[in-house]
Amino acid sequence: MDPVQVDLGGVPETLLWNLYQRATEARQDHPVLRDPKAVELVEAIDYPFTARFGSGELGQWQALRAATFDREVRRFLGTHADGTVVALGEGLETQFWRVDNGRVHWLTVDLPETVEVRTRLLGPATGRQSVAAVSALDPAWMDRVDPRRGVLVTAQGLLMYLQPAEVHGLVADLAQRFPGAELVLDGVPPWFSQRTQAGQMRTKQGYVTPPMPWALDAAERRRLLAIPGVDEVRDLVPPRGRGLLHGWVAPVVNRSARVRALGLTGLPILRLRFAAA
Repeated sequence: MDPVQVDLGGVPETLLWNLYQRATEARQDHPVLRDPKAVELVEAIDYPFTARFGSGELGQWQALRAATFDREVRRFLGTHADGTVVALGEGLETQFWRVDNGRVHWLTVDLPETVEVRTRLLGPATGRQSVAAVSALDPAWMDRVDPRRGVLVTAQGLLMYLQPAEVHGLVADLAQRFPGAELVLDGVPPWFSQRTQAGQMRTKQGYVTPPMPWALDAAERRRLLAIPGVDEVRDLVPPRGRGLLHGWVAPVVNRSARVRALGLTGLPILRLRFAAA
């Protein structure tokens, strides 16, 4: 197949960064995340990944984040084998192929330009997979979800690009529309958010991380829990990786409630549970 050209900028371009980091880790001899589909995609795309993003030194960090989401999806499918997973802002995430149990119903929700790229590379959604080419903030996609079999919504690498009021509004809408469902999300600590908004997060190659207005700390956790219909907010700890940083330092830091409260962890991931009807 001829290489597929992809021309994206701003927040949509981050899907290429995420894909590249996962593929870089998947190429390791003993990866923390096996993701052959990501490797296939990187090889199929005509894009200067290394020149734009560097050597993929954050590959293990990104893969551990994805592995945490995978673990949550598998946990959900353990009790809702025919349930629906809604992946908000999925980009070129290849999670479906990592966790598919042969019965799950999967809805990808993303912007039209991103869906167009995803369709060109992964083919049209068929069978148990479907796509809603709208913003995650557009409630129209919620009409596509059958809540009777159970619902898990994921927002991986998305909410930090929204305004705090937009995040709170989305969570409130989900709690109202899908009582008893769960939402797994990640964010960035306040210091990271501040640096992105100042344009200070950039690679040596010149790639600048888009602004991330929404950040996660103890105060924001309390605000999320105060949203009507949110029954529980729980921190999730990524699996142990390899090496000194990801194998020893990060697991200790991520398990520290005080560190999380201060917003110092580099990988805040939460599970929100909505009150049953």
